[in-house]
Amino acid sequence: MSAAKFPLGRLVATPGALAAVPADQMLAAVRRHRVGDWGQMTVHDWEANELALTEGCRLLSVYRTHAGLKFWIITEADRSSTVVLLPEDY
Repeated sequence: MSAAKFPLGRLVATPGALAAVPADQMLAAVRRHRVGDWGQMTVHDWEANELALTEGCRLLSVYRTHAGLKFWIITEADRSSTVVLLPEDY
């Protein structure tokens, strides 16, 4: 597995994400996020995340559970925290 590209900070999840996203799939997505695999993003958004790594901006990844439910992972610009959430939780 690739090395982490940034610190996650404090890792949290919204109640909606905890109820809807299986724990193993959530953890697998967090691992992908921290190594720079941004999931189901457009090319433009993928490139924005790559720039955010060097500019110190917020990072957003988009994933789907095996059942097709979309969820996001957001790491704050200061890398103090990362949250797993459903789009409707935002």
